[in-house]
Amino acid sequence: MSSLGARILDWFGFGSHDHTAHGHGGHGSHGHTHGVIDATIATTDRGIWAIKWSFVILAITAALQMVVVVLSGSVALLADTIHNIGDATTAIPLWIAFILARRKPSPTFTYGLGRVEDLAGIIIVGIILFSAIVAGYQAIDRLINPRVVTHLGWLTAAGIVGFLGNEAVAVFRIRVGREINSAALIADGYHARTDGLTSLAVVIGALGVWLGFPLADPIVGLLITLAIFGIVWQSARSVLTRMLDGVEPDVIGEIHHAAAHVPEARIVDARARWIGHKLHADIAIAVEENLPVSEAKKITAALEAELFDHMPALAAANITLARADADHPHEHGHSGHRH
Repeated sequence: MSSLGARILDWFGFGSHDHTAHGHGGHGSHGHTHGVIDATIATTDRGIWAIKWSFVILAITAALQMVVVVLSGSVALLADTIHNIGDATTAIPLWIAFILARRKPSPTFTYGLGRVEDLAGIIIVGIILFSAIVAGYQAIDRLINPRVVTHLGWLTAAGIVGFLGNEAVAVFRIRVGREINSAALIADGYHARTDGLTSLAVVIGALGVWLGFPLADPIVGLLITLAIFGIVWQSARSVLTRMLDGVEPDVIGEIHHAAAHVPEARIVDARARWIGHKLHADIAIAVEENLPVSEAKKITAALEAELFDHMPALAAANITLARADADHPHEHGHSGHRH
C-alpha cells in the first residue's frame, strides 16, 4: 500500500497505531463505544485531564456553532451542534461518578460506589437520546415546513469550525491515549475524528442551499440525526452490558493468557465483572489433590502476579483451588487485591 493510503487509513483509525499493545501493561483487553467515555480512562490522572480538556474544546465549538444556528436558521447545523453538546456534556455525569466512586466502602456499600458509573452511563444515554429526538423533530419540521436558510457563508464557516474542533479533540485524545497506553482513549479520539466529518456534512448542506436546493439543509440534519440514533444504540448496549455484569470477550481471554505464563495453573473456570472502572475476577484452577498447601500457595501467588501484570484495571482476583478431576472448585482459595 502507498504511503498516502496508509496515512489515510491511520487517520480513520484503521492503521497500525489505532490500538495499543496487547498484554503487559496495556489496556488492550478493554473496549470502547462511542458516546460513552470508557471508564478505564479514569484510572490515570492524565486520562482524567484529557476528559476535562476534551469537554472544554467541544463546549467552545458548540457555543460558536449555536451563534450561527440563531443567525442562519439551519437545522443541519442545529443537529450537529446538539451532537457536539451531547458529546461534551457526557463528561459531566461521568466525572461526578468518578468522584463518588473514589469514596471508601461503608457498612452499607461494602464494595464502594463503583456502580454509580453505570448509573452515569444511563444518564449519558438519556442525554444522547434526548439530543437525537430534538434534532430529528427539528429536521422533520423543516422538511414539512421549509424555511429560508440565510448567512450561508457563516453556516459554512460554522461547519468547518465543528470539523476543526472535533479534529483538535481527536488529535489530543489520540496523543494522550498513546502516552498512557489507553486503547479506549485512542478509540475515543478516532470517534471524534469521524464526528468532524459529520460537521463537514453541514458544509455540504449549505452548498446545496446555495445551488438552489433548500431542502438540502433539513435532509442533512436528518442524516446527522440518524447518526446520533446509531450512537444511542451502541451506547445503550454497552451500558446495559456493564449493568448486567457483562465483560468484553477479550477480558476472559486475557485471564487465560496470563495463566499460560504459569504452567501449573490450569483454569477450570474464569469469571469477571466490572465494578466502576475496576475489574474483579473469580478464577478456579485445577491442582492435584495431594499437592502440598505450600506449593498450591506458590501457584496461586504466581498466577495472581501475572494477572495484575497483564490487566492494569484488575482490582481483585479471587483464586480458588479445584481437584484436577473435579468440575467445581473447593471452598477454600486465595484472594488477591490491588488498591
